[in-house]
Amino acid sequence: MIAFILQLKLSELFNPSKPIPLAVLLLLIGASLLSWSIIFGKMSMLKKAIEANRGFLKVFRKATGFDAITAAAEQFSTAPMVAVFDFGYAEVERQARGRNQIRNKPMIERNLQLGISEEIQKLERSMNWLATIASVTPFIGLFGTVWGIIDAFEALSMSASVSLRTVGPGIADALVATGAGLAAAIPAAVAYNYLGGQIKEIGMRLEDFSLEFMNFVERTFEG
Repeated sequence: MIAFILQLKLSELFNPSKPIPLAVLLLLIGASLLSWSIIFGKMSMLKKAIEANRGFLKVFRKATGFDAITAAAEQFSTAPMVAVFDFGYAEVERQARGRNQIRNKPMIERNLQLGISEEIQKLERSMNWLATIASVTPFIGLFGTVWGIIDAFEALSMSASVSLRTVGPGIADALVATGAGLAAAIPAAVAYNYLGGQIKEIGMRLEDFSLEFMNFVERTFEG
């Protein structure tokens, strides 16, 4: 049977006379392409975010004033920490304007949390597509499998003799649909867990940074 499938031409797999198996196969191929495009794009974005965070954090920890930090923020503009810093610094400026003192620390902390939440949402964008592809494509493949088996039995019922050539195309459609469903689902599931772990780690780093920011504010205005 495996040898028979390997001998099939692409024209037999993409057969317009079989619209349901063809639609299933094209849908699974499209889902797989979408999954891989999200995976590569998200990996690149997270790598840049982690590197930019690392560079900005080094400058932040060495800085003695907000002027040096705001200058570094322009250099590391892709860092999620910079966005969180901007949220916190905007509130610091409002409170310190004209008085050079901080009146409401909880408000600064809330602003930092808003910044963290917004950045996490940006990092998680499109991740729901990976989860959907990982959970749905096996069932789409299973639907194609069932349809291929039905085709095989129909061909068998209309044939005077039982042969591999009679049931082979239907079984081949079934196995191809199964394989395509798994090929789309497995990378999406692995990437969802791996990239989700990276996003969670970045979120933890942002929470730690918010504490460092508040420490910096206290040293600057109360030290």
